[in-house]
Amino acid sequence: MQQTADRFPLSPRLFSFNYGRDSSAQTGCSVLDAAFKRYFSILFPEFTKDEFFDAWSEPKSFVVTVSVKSRGCDGYPDEDSDESYNLGVGDGQAVLRSVSVWGALRGLESLSQLVYQDDYGSVSDSSPFNHADEIIIANCLNLSMQYFINKTEIVDFPRFAYRGLLLDSSRHYLPLHAILKTLGAFHPFTHIYTQSDVKRVIEHARMRGIRVVPEFDSPGHTQSWGRGSVPSGTFGPLDPTVDSTYQFMERLLKEVKIVFPDSYLHLGGDEVSFSCWQSNPNVRKFMEKMGFGKDFTKLESFYMESIMNLTAALNRTSIVWQDVFDYHERPRSRYVVEVWKQGCYLCEMRRVTKAGLKVVLAAPFYLDLPIPTHSWARYYNVRPLAFLGDDLIPLHTVLEIWKSEHYQTELSKMTKAGHRVLLSAPWYINHISYGQDWRNSYAVQPQNFSGTEEQKKLVIGGEVAMWGEYVDATNLTPRLWPRACAAAERLWSNEQLTLNADLAFPRLKEFRCELLRRGIQAEPLFVGHCKHEYDGL
Repeated sequence: MQQTADRFPLSPRLFSFNYGRDSSAQTGCSVLDAAFKRYFSILFPEFTKDEFFDAWSEPKSFVVTVSVKSRGCDGYPDEDSDESYNLGVGDGQAVLRSVSVWGALRGLESLSQLVYQDDYGSVSDSSPFNHADEIIIANCLNLSMQYFINKTEIVDFPRFAYRGLLLDSSRHYLPLHAILKTLGAFHPFTHIYTQSDVKRVIEHARMRGIRVVPEFDSPGHTQSWGRGSVPSGTFGPLDPTVDSTYQFMERLLKEVKIVFPDSYLHLGGDEVSFSCWQSNPNVRKFMEKMGFGKDFTKLESFYMESIMNLTAALNRTSIVWQDVFDYHERPRSRYVVEVWKQGCYLCEMRRVTKAGLKVVLAAPFYLDLPIPTHSWARYYNVRPLAFLGDDLIPLHTVLEIWKSEHYQTELSKMTKAGHRVLLSAPWYINHISYGQDWRNSYAVQPQNFSGTEEQKKLVIGGEVAMWGEYVDATNLTPRLWPRACAAAERLWSNEQLTLNADLAFPRLKEFRCELLRRGIQAEPLFVGHCKHEYDGL
């Protein structure tokens, strides 16, 4: 970014957004048409058609021309979206160029942060009055404050493609308006997200170039789903030994695919309490048959592998918490064995593959055996890879690191195994402490671990987590902002140019004031004040 002291006045009446002649996106592009209206209100929040303007200068027109190389106005942002943009600001014009509409949105956000107001109203330097007279006249005439923008050149792109924010809506109800405000739903009476609520959130996010990645965490953390059997007298994780569990999960995931368009789906897999499984004699019997012994991590691996296979069949990329990786190892195969005997064919497949051999499964597909013709579903419901247990995580699965201890070691281990990784461990900002704790988030270096350059490229980004044990709609916004901005800058900007937290402080402080101006109740970073800090409270 290069910026000079040359500044140009802006008049809301003479300000406009236009599409460039060479732009693939033109009028009718839903994403950008809506963005133009939204950012006009952000740029000129006090503007009304009846207000007065500078009485001593002739305002000039200012046109923002947006040119997008590829249209994509009706789609959704994804992992391959190009968010880069070039922005040039001069006298009377700004030119924004990008490959995609998502890059154009990022450029419009940068443009909105370049516009500022003077301290004393819209009286120009050419006014014949002295400074005190100007203030009195400006107040008497109810003149609005003058807007300015400086000559600027920006070439910008994100360092990491995945820059996420996790909202926990299971432990405390977050009303739809709180989620929508955080982007810029539980039903307010039943605490249930309807499909129309979810689609509203997704469309609200799409118009801002934000991806919505759902997490349906299992087999643990499922109490909000309903209550099942209770062998120990307490409610525990899903039962991974019965077909009804997988039939339910398959129906759920199919519905998720219909509602959520993103290619990523978070399956969870963390913090599974084994005490309930251990108390269930049917589970223990299943583990013995499968050769798991008393190692319940193998049972969890069996379950997670089955769910990941269901997700892959729906053409979705699984994200799982690191626990899933910690329970797995990678096999090596040499030749092929065909398993044909009935009985526990999964047990046989497990033994064969454990010896490092490839397998062809035939046992459940003997079509010559007489069965009722309507029982075709028995073939359809076969899960050929369910036997894998602790031996394999599909390579396309994205692993998320959440455990704070030794996360650099986990980064090294996971990327060495060839997996793409998300880092959230150092960004659990639901944890609060006295003082400027944002500096800890800012100091994180996501690629600072032992590994090759190829390994470090597998770190696709990170995610700020706002878990909900002590957070609901009453304190979500101030606890989130501006502290999350520290992680946002770390994940977007060049690390070598943004390592100094002292230099970052004025930027974050100014952005906090910008959030207040937009009606977002962001908490203070330190002592000080903003011009608009009481607006919208």
